[in-house]
This record gives sequence, C-alpha cells and structure tokens, in this order.
Amino acid sequence: MGSAAPLPASCLHAPCDPGVLPFETSADLEALDAWIGQGRAIEAVRLGTEMRLEGYNLFVLGPPGTGRHGFVRQLLHRQAERRPAPSDWCYVNNFADPRRPRALELPAGAGRHFRDRMKQLVDEACAAIPAAFESDEYASRRRAIEKEAEEEQEEAFEELRRKALELGLGIVGTDKGFSFLALRDGKPITSEEFEALPEEERRRIEEHTETMTRELGKTLRTMPPRVRRVRLKLQELDRDVAFLAVGGLLDELLEEYRGHAGIRDHPGAMKHDIADNVELFSRREDGRSLLLQDLLVEGDVGEGRKKSPVERRYDVNLLVSREEAQGAPIVFEDHPAHAYLVGQIEHVSRLGVLSTDFHHIRPGSLHRANGGYLVLDAEKVLMEPFAWSGLKRVLKAGKIEIRSLAQAYGIVGTATLEPEAIPLDVKVVLVGDRFLYHLLEIFDPEFLELFKVAADFEDRMDRTGESELELARLLGAIGRREDLLPFDRNAAARLIEESARHAGDAQMLSTRFGRAIDLMQEAHYWAMRDGREVIGREDVQHAIEGQHRRMARIQDERHRQILRGVIRIDTEGARVGQANGLSAVELAGQCYGQPTRITARISVGSGEVIDIEREVELGGPIHSKGVLILSGFLASRYAPDRPLSLSASVVFEQSYLPVEGDSASAAELCSLLSAVGEVPLRQSMAVTGSVDQHGDIQAVGAVNQKIEGFFDVCRARGLSGDQGVIIPATNVGHLMLRQDVIDAVEEGRFQVYPAATVDDCMEIFTGMEAGRWDPDGGFPTGTLNHRIRESLLELAEKRRAFGLEEPR
Repeated sequence: MGSAAPLPASCLHAPCDPGVLPFETSADLEALDAWIGQGRAIEAVRLGTEMRLEGYNLFVLGPPGTGRHGFVRQLLHRQAERRPAPSDWCYVNNFADPRRPRALELPAGAGRHFRDRMKQLVDEACAAIPAAFESDEYASRRRAIEKEAEEEQEEAFEELRRKALELGLGIVGTDKGFSFLALRDGKPITSEEFEALPEEERRRIEEHTETMTRELGKTLRTMPPRVRRVRLKLQELDRDVAFLAVGGLLDELLEEYRGHAGIRDHPGAMKHDIADNVELFSRREDGRSLLLQDLLVEGDVGEGRKKSPVERRYDVNLLVSREEAQGAPIVFEDHPAHAYLVGQIEHVSRLGVLSTDFHHIRPGSLHRANGGYLVLDAEKVLMEPFAWSGLKRVLKAGKIEIRSLAQAYGIVGTATLEPEAIPLDVKVVLVGDRFLYHLLEIFDPEFLELFKVAADFEDRMDRTGESELELARLLGAIGRREDLLPFDRNAAARLIEESARHAGDAQMLSTRFGRAIDLMQEAHYWAMRDGREVIGREDVQHAIEGQHRRMARIQDERHRQILRGVIRIDTEGARVGQANGLSAVELAGQCYGQPTRITARISVGSGEVIDIEREVELGGPIHSKGVLILSGFLASRYAPDRPLSLSASVVFEQSYLPVEGDSASAAELCSLLSAVGEVPLRQSMAVTGSVDQHGDIQAVGAVNQKIEGFFDVCRARGLSGDQGVIIPATNVGHLMLRQDVIDAVEEGRFQVYPAATVDDCMEIFTGMEAGRWDPDGGFPTGTLNHRIRESLLELAEKRRAFGLEEPR
C-alpha cells in the first residue's frame, strides 16, 4: 500500500449543528425582508429600475430556481408603489381619415369617465338634433329658403314667358320638356292653320321659336347653380341648427376637459363632423336615429345590445384604463407573441368581406405596462415569430405603433388601420439563462444598446452561521406564506445540509431555493400524514429519500444489470489495464453516480493514444481533450529524451451513449499506465478526477454522487473493507456524503482516498511506491514509474528490431 491515507469520517460531511440555531421552530423566526446571497444582482436590478435614461432595460440572468422571478416581482412592487399611476389611453375616430384613428391621453382613471361622457353626449345629440329639425323655427327658415328659391325660379320662367308672348309664342310643358307654340289671339294655332300661313309668316315664327329655344336653354342652364345655392343654404341652415343643438353639449364637454391637453381638439372635430353629417341623426318612424345604410354590424355589441352605426362613429375605444391602479403597473407577460406585445387590429366579417375600424384595436402588454414595468421570459420572446424584432423596434422608437403583420409582409391585402402611435415609457425586464444572454450579446448588435444592465444571479453563496440562519428565516417566511407547518431546528439543520450538498460544496449553500422549498413542502406532507404539528428532521429526510426514489428507476435498473453481471463492473481482485471510473447522470433534477469499466490496450506503435469514443463520435470535445492530454503526459514523464513507440487505445466498456467531460481522465491514465507497466490495478477501488499534463489530479463535479454510486454497488455485493474511491484532494472540501456512506467509513468497511497526483492514484491502486524522477539516475529501481519507463524503452527497442521508422 502507498503512502496515501484514507479520509476520516469527519471529513466526509460538514453537518449543521442544530444547537447553534437560535430558535425552537420556524414560527419563532422573524420574516426575512432582504433577498439572501444576491448582493450583486440586487445592486444591478436597483440600478436598472431606478435609471430613467434610454436603454437601461434589464436582463436578469441565472439558473432556474434561484428566485429570479420572485425577487424581480418583489423589488418592482417596491419601486412601482413610489411612482404615480400613468395615463389612460383611448382611440377615437379620425373624422378626416378613418384609416388613421387618433390616440387620446387622459389622466389615470379618467378614461372610463370620458368614454361614458362621450356616450352620454351622443345619446343627447341623438335626441336634440332630430328635435331641433322638427322645431317650428327650423321649418320656417327652411320654407323661407325654399320659397325664395321658388320665387327666383318662377321669376326666371315668367321673364321667359313674357319674351315669348312679345314674339307671339307660348310655352307648354311636355313629357320631353318645354316647347314653344305660335299664338293667334292668345290661343295656339293648329298644324293645319300653321300650314295655311304664308311662307314668310311661317319662316318668321320658326325664327322666333329658335330664338326662344336658345333663351330657354340659357334659363335652364342657370337652374343647377340655383339648386346648388339652395342646397348650400339648406346645408348651412342644417349646420347652424346642429351647432345650436349640440354646441352647448360639446362646449360643456370642452369646459370639463379644458385642463386635459391629451384630448386635444377631438370635441371640436366631433362638433364639425356632426354638423356635416346631420342626416345621420334624422328620425325614423320608430323613433330611432337613422344612418345612411343603417345596418347593425354583427359582433359589435355594447351593454347587451348591438351598437348602431351612429354610436360607433362617435364612440370611444378605451384601450388602457388605470382606474384601479395604485402606482406604476407591473405586467408579467407569459405569452409574448407579437400581437400580445404590441397590440393588434382585429377584423370582422361584414357581408363576406373582412373589415375593421378603431373599435377593433386591441392593446398589447406594452400598452398595459406603459409608464411602468414589463417582465418577459427571454426564451419565450425569442421563440415567438417577430416578437423579438417587434420589441426592439418599439424600444428604439420610443413609441408603440400597431401594425398588421399580414399586411406589412404582403400576406393579405385586406384593408386595415394605421392607428396613431402612442409614446412609450416602460422598463423592460428580460429573464433568461446565461447562455441566451451571451448568444444575444454576440449575435445581436442592438442587444447591449437596449439592455445595458445585466443582473447575474448567483448559483451559490458562502456558508456561514449568518447565511444558515438567513436561509432558515427565508424558508420559514415561505412556509408561513404557503400555510405550511413550522419546522424545528433539527429539520432546519437538515435542510441547510441538503442545500450545501445541492451546491456541490460543503462550504457553500445553494441559492436555487426552489429545491429546498420543494423539500419543505413534501416534509409538510409527511408530518401531516403522521399527525405531527411540527416538521422534524425525519420528515425532511423522508422527503429527500422520496425525491430520489421517484427518479431512481434508471439508476436501479443499471445496478440490477451490474449485480447480474450483464454490465461488468469488478469490485474485487486486480486486473491489468482496467480501472473503475465514475460518471454522473442528471435526470429531472436528480443526479446519480455510476461506475464505468475503462480499459486500455497497448502495442508497438508511433506514440498515438487512440480514444475509441472519439473515433466512433461518442466522445465530446472536452472528453477528447482529456484523452489527448494523456499523450503529452506519457511523453514528458517517461520518455523526455526519445519518441514514444507505443500505440494505445482507451475505451469506456459497455458504453453506448455520448460521453462528455474529462472527469474520467484519471481513470483512463491509470488504466493506460497499468497496461504499459503490466501492473494490475485493484478492482475494489474506483477513481474520479481530471488530469493535467503534469500529472496533477484536478477537481470534478458531482463528487458526492459518484462516490455513492460506487458505494451502492459495493454494498449490494457486500462491503469487504477493501473497497473505496479515489477523489481529487481539491474535492475534499466538497464532500457532503450520505449518512450510510459515513457510517461505513467510520466502521472501516469503505474508504475515501484523496489524491493530488496520478502517482498518488497509482500507489493506492497497486500498493507500489510510485518513485520520483532523478535527473541523474531516472526513477528508482523497483518503483512503479521505473517499471513503466522500462516497458516504454522495451517497446522502443522492439520497434527498432522490427525495422520501423522512429516516430517523430
């Protein structure tokens, strides 16, 4: 046995002493106001939310379960409470250009009142205008205009008749218009009498008839201008009457909203439009106001009935109302499609044709969050077509323009609207993982211009007495909020220990509090089922074991195959060129370790170490890197003065899935050295760790699960006291092993060895001294490294004996 000593049981776990927790149950703990372990992120979020300059939007990055959404929600609520509620926004008809509805801004909560006042005004106008047109004054003024026109027309015809009489002609009306007849003694002459007249007389009558026909034409040509003048006078009369009917109502509205610059001149424009379209308000026999082509539009329903066209013309589309708002709005958009972000224009089918108007403008989450905060999931935004480009466009423009995507991209040619843009003042918070953030940073040049603040949430925090108490307070506050049973100090200690294990470091605590909350909820279930009023340590332990057991089907199946010998894993004896490596598998949030048989074979060659996993494209780049390092180590350690003359292959036996990571490179190197030196390795040991070119063993992840994976196989076959695991010495501070593993180590039935170099690993595996290199004499005779070097020299001699060219 080498000089390395196994770790004592006290080094395998860093327990939390319940005695130092200053409470009996979590009910005694004060609520925790601050968010723990995220000082850097808190500073960034505060900067982003308080900075009002352009581009200072936030990207909150970090792994799920760190409380990103909860923290952002909590901090935004505090910020929003200190800010005033933003404006209401409405869309109204643009009477000059109905395709471009106008946007009106009103103080917070005033939009609904304005809409109701406009409806009341329209109702009053529908009653006042017809009444005004039915008044005696209107009838008298209209008759005066009509009488004046009739008199003017009669005077013109009377003048024409007088001229005709002077020429001996009379005017008569026919189905085809007017005609002239010759008169004798004031009576028309017959055709026979006309034919009996002298030719000179007939010629004179015909000339007079032609003259009067021309005069008649002149008179008739003056008729359209006269009619037009009369129509204009009547229209002016109607306008005057309409002004008188609704002027007071609109003046009252203008006075009421005089201080609201946001409504601008809409009441005045409405006043002129009503005056220009008084025929819209004429009464029918049933008493309702009649619009030209008075059709009720299917689907346009208000207050339980269909709206009439006159109501729709002057109605108000209340887009966003802040009537019940307390402070700035906070909107969490769970479905950030383009239409749900920037709004949309809906269409209705009218007589088989799609049409729309300003009533069908629908707000997006940007409208609802305007003046406040909009929180979006970055991955969902990027997954939705046009959503990311649409979000960037409105942020850069500083205004929200609702446009139909179908028309913008020429998909359909249906008539649509171009609503007036609404100014945008919003703070956008994107929540996503680090990978997405860096992808956007690299591939989208506009990203950092629009999202200048990154709030990076920590995965872990330092484990101190203060942070342990803060974690207990946080879990206690969450438990009270969710109406869970309180937990005692022993349960708190077990939750803290599990948090350190989840962090992968005995000196750290995980800030992914979601898992701790899940354990607390499940522990509540077990305590309730057993009739306890306080959650105890055994309830937490039951929850931990239950979570693992529910997801352990694949792990149990592999162990079953190992125990039956289907998957070969030796846990006793010694083999040349074979070592037990350890790998970790993560499924559904649960991580488990498993042993893997790694073998190496050598022959005379040109110094190439073949990674079979890479050759068949099952090895990832990091794994391939680890294998390539082995060649450099062999050459520099054992043959610095001559080329390597071996060909070696290394493989994960019975592995049929992709392999990634370099945590098995220590096992690969040990099996390779064993094959070169023909030194058998103890199969009762397993090893994990990565190796650098100097032979130093480097830390790996999931060290606890890897140890436990090999321990479970050994325990199922029977612990002999000779079994154990070799881990990097730098991983010792990460150990948070299960209690059954600690008990076995304490009883001497299982060992955990720390190793700093590959020499340490080989000494534990072989029981031989590794030996240090002496520049004058090489490795000491009889040592492991001496044996390996001699084997390499023999391979070189064999190569020369075969007449092969020296490798370069």
